[in-house]
Amino acid sequence: MNDVAPIPADEAPQPTLRARHALLKRLADVVSLPASRINAFERSVTGDLLVEMLRLADARDRKRVAARLAPLAELPNSLARMLLRDDPDIAQLLIEQCASLSDADLVSCARDASTEHRFMMASRRSLSEVVTEALMSFGEVAVIEAVLRNPTARLSQVAVEGVVSMTRKNPQLCSHLLKRPELRPSGAYVMFWWCAPDDRRTILQRFAVSREVMQEVVEDVFAMAAEEGWSDPVSRKALQFIERRQRNRAAIAKSPYGSLEHAVAVAAEGGLNREVASEIAYLAGIKPLTGAKILGDVGGEPLAILCKATGLTRTDLAGLWRSMKRPETTADGQPHPAWERVSVTFEMLAVDRAQTVLRYWNWSLSSALTPALLRAIRDGESDLLDDYSAPERAAMLALAENFGR
Repeated sequence: MNDVAPIPADEAPQPTLRARHALLKRLADVVSLPASRINAFERSVTGDLLVEMLRLADARDRKRVAARLAPLAELPNSLARMLLRDDPDIAQLLIEQCASLSDADLVSCARDASTEHRFMMASRRSLSEVVTEALMSFGEVAVIEAVLRNPTARLSQVAVEGVVSMTRKNPQLCSHLLKRPELRPSGAYVMFWWCAPDDRRTILQRFAVSREVMQEVVEDVFAMAAEEGWSDPVSRKALQFIERRQRNRAAIAKSPYGSLEHAVAVAAEGGLNREVASEIAYLAGIKPLTGAKILGDVGGEPLAILCKATGLTRTDLAGLWRSMKRPETTADGQPHPAWERVSVTFEMLAVDRAQTVLRYWNWSLSSALTPALLRAIRDGESDLLDDYSAPERAAMLALAENFGR
């Protein structure tokens, strides 16, 4: 009798698995029954059994079950956890279609699954602040951009501040963040420094707010503070932000220049140097650090804001522009795009609104610079932002790139 060679395992005929397919379908049907036919415990036990079978099932079977369960109003937690962590094309059925998923389910998926899963989740309807914060915590630009594009997603202020800090190295996020209703002036004013020209224009149009209401309600407080000799630093700092006058009258008495216009004229004639720049800052009612940031800005729009806020004319603006050897025309005699943009910025802003932006910059870029903040900026301790106040965080974000040079 001849020996028959055994058939290799990988060539052996595979069972049809009809019973397995039928069982998976029937169990999925049971899980899908309405509450009038099955109670929560029965549904849960059936779900546990289905999970054990799906662990050994192939992707096609898992996808069939996921498609069957996605529309359910109630889904066993064990099944949801398993399928949400499955291959992206399987998890996508639940992520996009399953309305019964809780925030806990989604946050858990965001933490445990892949970038592709998080990217799909970012477009899900009606994401809560808890879920979007979890999605954005990984710092994945594509996921964050997808969340920002999702008009039904809600963002927490923690998440918004995190994105503001990311825009410095990922400027493509700026335009998307500027469309979000959760963005506040504080974040927009910080982001202004590294935004593209179109985004800067949007910031000024949307966030350069008036202080008129504040001025009306605290009008009598100025007299109270004066009677106290401006001895309280807390109220003094707040009132300096609110008051209508921008220029520093006390600085004029100490300055070698008779006025802010005089200092600007000297700069226009002889060029801008550190001494004149510092005097312009003092006379304008801002700190030299804020002035240096404004005068050193490549785009030039902050210069227009400085001039408008302090009551300087367009001629003064042109003088400052020339003092920094910035071009007004192109080689063919046409207005230079940068100068044209700065001129438009000057014309479009009201004085009060320009003052709000300028004072916020001065508040955040100078008054907030405590020794601890300076150390944090130098060390790049951006992960410690929560330990600082809003103006301190603004200073850290805006100045970090300068200290890194």
